[in-house]
Amino acid sequence: MEAPAPTTPAIGFPTDGRCNYFVEKKKRFCRMVVAAGKRFCGEHAGSAEEENARKRILCPLDPKHTVYEDQLAKHLKKCNSREKPKPDFFIQDINAGLKDETEILEQLVPLSSLSEEQLETLIKKLRKASEGLNSTHEDHIMSHPALHDALNDPRNGDCAVKHLKQQASILGNIEKLKLLGPRRCFVEFGAGKGKLSHWVDIALKDAENVHFILVEKVTTRFKVDGKHRKKNSVFERLQIDIQHLCLNLALRCLVETYAASFKEKDEEPLAKRVKNDKTEKESNTLAKEGSEKDVPETRTPVAGIVIALCCHHRCDWRHYVGKEYFKALGLGAVEFYYFQRMSSWATCGMRTSLEASDVTAERKDAQKDEEEEHDDVGDRLTDGSTDSLPGTLTVEEKKKIGHLCKLLIDQGRLQYLQQKGFSPALQYYTDPLVSLENVLLTAVPAHLSSQEKNQSVKGNMNMMSSTSKK
Repeated sequence: MEAPAPTTPAIGFPTDGRCNYFVEKKKRFCRMVVAAGKRFCGEHAGSAEEENARKRILCPLDPKHTVYEDQLAKHLKKCNSREKPKPDFFIQDINAGLKDETEILEQLVPLSSLSEEQLETLIKKLRKASEGLNSTHEDHIMSHPALHDALNDPRNGDCAVKHLKQQASILGNIEKLKLLGPRRCFVEFGAGKGKLSHWVDIALKDAENVHFILVEKVTTRFKVDGKHRKKNSVFERLQIDIQHLCLNLALRCLVETYAASFKEKDEEPLAKRVKNDKTEKESNTLAKEGSEKDVPETRTPVAGIVIALCCHHRCDWRHYVGKEYFKALGLGAVEFYYFQRMSSWATCGMRTSLEASDVTAERKDAQKDEEEEHDDVGDRLTDGSTDSLPGTLTVEEKKKIGHLCKLLIDQGRLQYLQQKGFSPALQYYTDPLVSLENVLLTAVPAHLSSQEKNQSVKGNMNMMSSTSKK
């Protein structure tokens, strides 16, 4: 029997109806659809003989793409990079923190330019500041029935399974904190495709009046938002940097509003204060469902926070919420600058050791996937923190120092949350074979008793995030 013809053309030829321009960097032909009778898409038509009469220039708003010079005025009105009207929830730098000491950081040299003595001094400060801190956390590696079928789907590759395991554990921890329930607003920061909210929605089944807010600063392809058709849940996507997001969310703006909600009438009993708060406009929940009489006296603005911590090397002093903690230890912007860069050693050391040791291909693939997911390899190499460090630090020593840096930065976050009325905790939520960034930060209002934590709290907001850089 004759084999069926292949459904895709040979790799050396362009696809019918697609651009004939060969993209040298990607080693393939452009996949853009061309107009009838044309061989090239608009982006590459300038290189074709048939379009030589029209000149293409770089777009002044975004030099990553070009435009016909004679259509520039028309293009600028619809270019995706044009400045758009600011939405109601946009307030410039509302969550950015103060600009104090940022000028100092601009004058600092890269980590690789430090002398051995300077590096040794920094490490001594780090070890002294970390004395007494518990460097290990409890294992809270969990799963959830909502992801059972997906985890056992043979069509999923290793990378997909890795992400599913992380999402299943995060969802299991959310449920353990009694945060899954009706009449709630779930906010997912760094939402990407929105898969975490997707699984939360599935786990909630027929729960009533559930609102999801997906916050992502960049345009995302292959979103799963369109898969949600339940009448009882509403999905809303906000394309904005958290730095400018006025929803009283993320670590700083979320807990500041939570603390302020009980500050005005501090002399009154808690139950009375919360009862009086029912009459206030619940603008920070974004969920307009229900009437005020449906809100019980145990209502709090934020029911809980769950953040998968990673990318400590991308933190910066201005945005960091643990400044007071650092200053109390005699540390400041300069030490933070170098500690956050050295934090990448926690995973860089593992990468180097993997390349030099006889480990399974699966483990190496997991490491590669982790680097691609967080896109931090370029930062590490640019900083010179892996290959050109002064001194004679071994891979294992770098790894331990990197973990201490992460621990110290996270400890500042814990203290910040405690000061704002939360009971925070750090735990391992997945195996390091699944993700090298396997620490989960959780927090619930400290005033809630164990009994209250088990009760359904209406009209609350739950914060979820896959990353944290503040």
